Amino acid sequence: MKEVTKEVYLKWYEDMLLWRKFEDKLAALYIQQKVRGFLHLYNGQEAVLAGALHAMDLTKDKMITAYRNHVQPIGMGVDPRRVMAELLGKVTGTSKGMGGSMHIFSKEHRFYGGHGIVGGQIPVGAGLAFADKYFETGGVTMTYFGDGAARQGSLHEAFNMAMLWKLPVVFIVENNGYAMGTSVERTANHTDIWKLGLGYEMPCGPVDGMNPIKVAEAMTEAIDRARRGDGPTFLEMKTYRYRGHSMSDAQLYRSKEEVEEYKKIDPITQVLDVILDQKYATEEEIETIDQRVKDLVEECVKFAEESPYPEIQQLYDVVYDQENYPFLPHKL
Repeated sequence: MKEVTKEVYLKWYEDMLLWRKFEDKLAALYIQQKVRGFLHLYNGQEAVLAGALHAMDLTKDKMITAYRNHVQPIGMGVDPRRVMAELLGKVTGTSKGMGGSMHIFSKEHRFYGGHGIVGGQIPVGAGLAFADKYFETGGVTMTYFGDGAARQGSLHEAFNMAMLWKLPVVFIVENNGYAMGTSVERTANHTDIWKLGLGYEMPCGPVDGMNPIKVAEAMTEAIDRARRGDGPTFLEMKTYRYRGHSMSDAQLYRSKEEVEEYKKIDPITQVLDVILDQKYATEEEIETIDQRVKDLVEECVKFAEESPYPEIQQLYDVVYDQENYPFLPHKL
């Protein structure tokens, strides 16, 4: 694994804090009805992304996930202002304001969504990996899904084909305990989701998804295996979300005391504790980082709110361009 240095810890802290504050701001904007539709926030699960990015090669590796997908593209290099603009439905967004919360996408940065269909991204992730193998790019695809999606039949089809063809893919279930609002214990007679990989003789196992070090270690091993041509790995990131499944979730299925218990192992706090214990930064330097993150989030909001909404013409531009039908001229 790449060395975890002082610089890595400081980057983890700033990145995860940005993701947390970005999502907190989105929650506020949603209440103001500036973000419409559904909104699924990532608070609490940041270590899963931070650890993975440390293990990835962002010049060729890909990522695909479900609809809890706002901070992943930022981690992959997408301008956070464009992500914010997309969530506000503005033309400067990643999909020109037409994708919204659940469909952030960036081919340039190899982030392939953002999928609203539960489990729909699992076979697509295997397909992306097939393309990498076919064209010999050396890239590996990180395919994320939730514990609820692990019950979809498409998972089994994708697992079988990925093993059969030794595809360069890492399947990651972010088990935050409740899917939409039903606990893992109530959805199957087994609670160790990672064991689903055993039926395909796929390397698999559980990972502490609240600790970026543990995530980075597991992801490095899985990515190295895939890049060698030895095929996929299935990892169960045991994590937790501090907010509801979406902003409309009343969270009647869990207690406030349970949430507070998990906040004691907050991944951001864990990283900050190491930084302070090892004297990687002073209190004043931490405050500088905090202010920098706050300023960036506000800059994202300003950019998004000042950006225009798409013109009606755009609806036609993105559908099709038919040469023998000149009555709908395209501008794109």
